[in-house]
Amino acid sequence: MADSLSIDIDIAIFGQAAAAAQNFAHAAKQAVKARVAPAGKIDRQRLDAEQRAAHGLAWIATYAEALTQIAAWLQNLATESRLGPVERDLALVVFAEYAQQLTGGLPMTQTEFVRPADLGIEAAAQVLRADPAISQLIAQGGAPLLRARIAAHLQEDHGRPTLEDCGLDDVLDSIRGQFHAFADKDVIPFAHDWHLRDELIPMAVIDKLAALGVFGLTIPEEFGGAGLGKIAMCVVSEELSRGYIGVGSLGTRSEIAAELILTGGTPAQKAHYLPKLADASILPTAVFTEPNTGSDLGALRTKAARTDMGYAITGAKTWITHAARSDLMTVLARTDAATDDFRGLSMFLAEKPRGSDQNPFPAPGIRGGEIAVLGYRGMKEYELAFDDFAVPASALLGGVEGQGFRQLMATFESARIQTAARAVGVAQSALELGLRYASDRRQFGQAIIHFPRVADKLALAAAELVAARQLTYFAARAKDSGKRCDLEAGMAKLLAARIAWSTADNALQIHGGNGFALEYPISRVLCDARILNIFEGAGEIQAQVIARRLLED
Repeated sequence: MADSLSIDIDIAIFGQAAAAAQNFAHAAKQAVKARVAPAGKIDRQRLDAEQRAAHGLAWIATYAEALTQIAAWLQNLATESRLGPVERDLALVVFAEYAQQLTGGLPMTQTEFVRPADLGIEAAAQVLRADPAISQLIAQGGAPLLRARIAAHLQEDHGRPTLEDCGLDDVLDSIRGQFHAFADKDVIPFAHDWHLRDELIPMAVIDKLAALGVFGLTIPEEFGGAGLGKIAMCVVSEELSRGYIGVGSLGTRSEIAAELILTGGTPAQKAHYLPKLADASILPTAVFTEPNTGSDLGALRTKAARTDMGYAITGAKTWITHAARSDLMTVLARTDAATDDFRGLSMFLAEKPRGSDQNPFPAPGIRGGEIAVLGYRGMKEYELAFDDFAVPASALLGGVEGQGFRQLMATFESARIQTAARAVGVAQSALELGLRYASDRRQFGQAIIHFPRVADKLALAAAELVAARQLTYFAARAKDSGKRCDLEAGMAKLLAARIAWSTADNALQIHGGNGFALEYPISRVLCDARILNIFEGAGEIQAQVIARRLLED
């Protein structure tokens, strides 16, 4: 039945529809700017009061950019004679769905929607809906048989059509294949047991990843790394996270530490630490967050007081990933006790001995306890207490006090791009689990994948994966080009995190009661997916950052 659907569409229509969506986003921007920046400059109190509208703008702009990147991807494939029916079908579905959400109601979360009336842009929504390209894509992309056909494609290719042609070059495709195979062989067969037993990822796996160059992927060759770009980082993070988010996140700590040192370190710090990060002889952890501060980094209270030997760090930190096993902590602390904002913060490269299960924090001046968590368990989370923890003067990143906040901000773009890639990998895992179950599970004489609402869930998940992946690659390309890309990185992270959660939730729904059983991997993937909308900037914070950037222009 799915093959009886005939679609005749000019590829240029996707670009036209994306341009119409961008015009709609511009109208939203002007409407919100009138509310929060009536004199041309953002009024912070007004922005806080109009948070719903501002965050709605962030989501609308993110959708418009996602559609723009899908259209560019399709055009590139067509130009190279590589565009197939699967890619076109997936693009059709996501264009139709997102266009209808833009004009009717866009879900920021499961219960919060932004509608044109909320921003006073009903007329712009009517113009968008009436656009010839948009109306044609809605009509053709909403056909039930189209989603059934996509589900059939997914079943035939084991969930891989979303990866058949991502627009990457041969080198990146080869890297993807290598890490896809690694995840299948060395991660997926063991990941669920690691999760259920709440175990650290075995060192043998870390050693294999080190041999594959994961920890030095983006570190320059002069420091022992591979010198690859952020798109390579995305491909590797995605494939490893498809296996298990904990494995996909192992490289994140090294990425953050290396970025801090590359952008803010002294020549001596670069020469000493970067080769050790690249070969994983040093495992780092990021020690930034404090109890009750969350995203308000300027309110940090951990102190680093000068001593004859260097500094003594005192204070409490929380949500420190992989802390016990790490050898190097990048610690954000206040060196100027007279300040109460970001200006008095400094970053330290604080070494410590690697802990064990019996004695996780063997260094004097530091204590820690594990935080029990639902998912994302493979590296474990900890609370840390520093009590005059001694570090030498040479541990001060860059050798100058008061630069910590600026140094940390320089890592946010890469961290959020990588988080978007991890989210894409988790979503891909959820899609494959849901697809496998839907293909194997029989009810009323047939596999449940043939029921329309099951097929719809899988088809839309695959289509949204295209959007998240292309938006993530767009941000990575911007970063590789040396451009400021906090806007692009934020959009990628915002959308991909939501898609990871919705895909995992729908895949569990496809499993029915079995999905609620701990023995089924989808239960783990659902828990793992939930964290993605919290760390590296919660969804609300991310939307606020995007809105401010848009309104500054």
